[in-house]
Amino acid sequence: MSEQDKKVPAPTQAQAQPEIIVNNARRDFLRNSITGMLGAATLMNMVPSGIRSAAWAAGSDAPELTEVKIGFIPLTDCAPIVVAAQMGFDKKYGIKITPSKEASWAAIRDKTVNGELHAAHVLYGLVYGVQLGIGGQQKDMAVLMSLNHNGQAITLANQLKEKGVKDGHSLKRLLDNENRDYTFAQTFPTGTHAMWLNYWLAANGINPIKDVKNIVVPPPQMVANMRIGNMDGYCVGEPWNARAIYDKVGYTVTTTQDIWTDHPEKVLGTTAEFVAKHPNTTRAMIMAILDACRYIEALENRASVAKLISGKAYVNAPEDVIGGRFVGDYDNGIGKKWKDPNYMKFYGDGAVNFPYLSDGMWFLTQHKRWGLLKSDPDYLGVASKVNQIKLYSEAASQLGISVPKDPMRTSKLIDGVVWDGKNPAAYAASFKIKA
Repeated sequence: MSEQDKKVPAPTQAQAQPEIIVNNARRDFLRNSITGMLGAATLMNMVPSGIRSAAWAAGSDAPELTEVKIGFIPLTDCAPIVVAAQMGFDKKYGIKITPSKEASWAAIRDKTVNGELHAAHVLYGLVYGVQLGIGGQQKDMAVLMSLNHNGQAITLANQLKEKGVKDGHSLKRLLDNENRDYTFAQTFPTGTHAMWLNYWLAANGINPIKDVKNIVVPPPQMVANMRIGNMDGYCVGEPWNARAIYDKVGYTVTTTQDIWTDHPEKVLGTTAEFVAKHPNTTRAMIMAILDACRYIEALENRASVAKLISGKAYVNAPEDVIGGRFVGDYDNGIGKKWKDPNYMKFYGDGAVNFPYLSDGMWFLTQHKRWGLLKSDPDYLGVASKVNQIKLYSEAASQLGISVPKDPMRTSKLIDGVVWDGKNPAAYAASFKIKA
């Protein structure tokens, strides 16, 4: 057991005082730049972890709220919220997390914006949509950390298998040759699943706005709606793709990690107002959930986590339906089985959890591409305001977790187009298929 995993006794005055000095120096140091933030993280790592943890809990940085309600949708990647609450990671940092199961992403949005939820397991793009007032009320928002990469998929109804559809090219051929409307579902208009579905369809020559009907369905309702014929395909998080195969109503045509390897997915999100009023509580939440992400990342822990989240209070799906893809064991339901090295990741030495500015900016480029934004926003300015890099890095430093030196990262997507965040307006305008 590592030092940070042990319960730390309340510090003596002699123990706590040096930490208060370091905290004040760090806060001054962080005021102006990301470079300063990284320097402070290095400084903090020079202080013994036991002293650091005790001072955060007992000193001037004690949480303003000791009980926090965090919303989640029943998906495999809600695991960090559940694990932090049920395995006591929250108690280490002076807070009690109460997970709140919600029916839809719209409910997550509304309850977070109005303060009924303190924070949420939430779609990355949804946070940015609220920030810019897309389709509803504008509210300044905050991305505290990324919860996971990868692990979503696109499922097609078995009827398409019978028509020879095995990939995007054969789907395009079917749509070109059959004179009927095809319906595809995603989980929220500005969310991740909508963007993965749109990107994959467009990469295969299918306009997701003009060539198919595009509808919204909450994640737990996907399989039931496919069973009764309400859609021909959908994009959602696990376990609802594996569940379609288990129930013999659909098959996996692609995973989202095949669209963008190590793509950003869910985040821990809240309002900017909550962060401003409760910075210490916010940092404690990040630390507790970072600890949970680190625990979940270990493959030897995933079977027990799958069992935990399978219960009715959480995902409400069979353990084995959750467990297979949770460790990278994939079966597409039409004869292909493989071990995917790019399965759902929660930690990856901390790189998964860092709120890269380029990740947030990418969702804005796709919102612009599909007409959700009528003009180009200040991509970097919005991301710098929403993504709480300084606060995340303070929390990470307490756990001895390093942070990247560059808040931008580079990726190549399924169509061969490279995203690096350098010219987002040109990137958004560059796609042949768009709204």
